[in-house]
Amino acid sequence: MRTMSPRAHDGRDRPGGRGQRDGGAGRRGGASGGKAAPDADLAAEAGHDSLTDVPGGVRLQKVLAAAGIGSRRHCEELIGEGRVEVDGEIVRRYGARVDPDHQIIKVDGRRIPSRQDLVYLAFNKPAGVLTTMSDDRGRPTISDFLGDRAERLYHVGRLDFDTEGLMLLTNDGDLAHRLAHPRYGVAKTYLADVAGPPPRDLGRRLVTGIELEDGVASADKFRVIDQAGSRALVEITLHEGRKHIVRRLLAEAGHPVSRLVRTQVGPVTLGSLRPGSTRALTTREIGELYAAVGL
Repeated sequence: MRTMSPRAHDGRDRPGGRGQRDGGAGRRGGASGGKAAPDADLAAEAGHDSLTDVPGGVRLQKVLAAAGIGSRRHCEELIGEGRVEVDGEIVRRYGARVDPDHQIIKVDGRRIPSRQDLVYLAFNKPAGVLTTMSDDRGRPTISDFLGDRAERLYHVGRLDFDTEGLMLLTNDGDLAHRLAHPRYGVAKTYLADVAGPPPRDLGRRLVTGIELEDGVASADKFRVIDQAGSRALVEITLHEGRKHIVRRLLAEAGHPVSRLVRTQVGPVTLGSLRPGSTRALTTREIGELYAAVGL
């Protein structure tokens, strides 16, 4: 039977794909194609808006570049093409000064992580690790894998002691709170090694809902990945966050879990991240997480 190895994640995606380099408001040079025009000339070419510059603020293209959108030249093209918003208003001035700590900046309708002090990580939690930052009994915790980080990171939700896989870690308290709140229903996907073989109607039963001691629970999606003899590898997606919900749901359906790995939270996938390792989320992933919880 195949092992639990989800698809590798391609972290190259980011919002604001490459714009056209010729024509329109994104062009830096004059009609003769000479040297780049001064900022004032660029602003005149690109048009005006009613956004008030923040005194002592940071140039918009610099904020975009620092967020990983692309080079400053590319970011100027995005601004000139009207693909950048600040606090809900399209801005076409390359030299516009903004406050990245307090203003909401979007590219192609997707919010970007403009604050440089915020950290967004994917972590592959091994089995036998507590979902906490400290333990008075000396058991392994998440913090044992993070090294000496200056930031105080929050774990988004929890994984059981014996459950492996993807966790999100961040010091963005607003995002962490919303991702963990049942109101926003962020979907999570798991691979489970269960007693088998599963009957044909198992997926229908799980999606329809199964009565547990604390109410009905249901899956959003279910499929059998592989099966051999008395074991099966299944994939289940659900948006509930009740304690031990996946194990309880499958056990009640007659297929107790022997191993459980979370492979996806919202748009973020575990991919090829090794157990005990972390990686920084991409700009696209962060923007999609914002969108998933209405930020």
